[in-house]
Amino acid sequence: MAPFGATMVILFGLPSSPLAQPRNILFGHLITSAVGMIVLHTLGVSPLSLGLAVGLGIFCMLITETTHPPAGANPLVIMLTGQSWQFLLFPVGIGALAILGFGLIYHRLISRREYPAAMRPHS
Repeated sequence: MAPFGATMVILFGLPSSPLAQPRNILFGHLITSAVGMIVLHTLGVSPLSLGLAVGLGIFCMLITETTHPPAGANPLVIMLTGQSWQFLLFPVGIGALAILGFGLIYHRLISRREYPAAMRPHS
């Protein structure tokens, strides 16, 4: 899934960024993918529904404090390729967890940078 490439840039290059934290990566991808599925299966694919899905996905990430910019493209990927609900499990869920696993291993054993960043209280 193309947005995972951008996820890895943020995770490996900017591990202290709030956008690179596990909660943001996992739930950002899951939330926007679910939004894409809902819009796809209720409204179909049109320029209006594509824009609506991306906007709703971003809105949902913002209100849940799980913003992860690469995940903003997930509704487009899902809708333009006509995915089924199983896509949420694989590649989205399992893929995001695998990326997080690689990130944890890399930062703990190779880069020696703190990851995930120290938890900060949500506002």
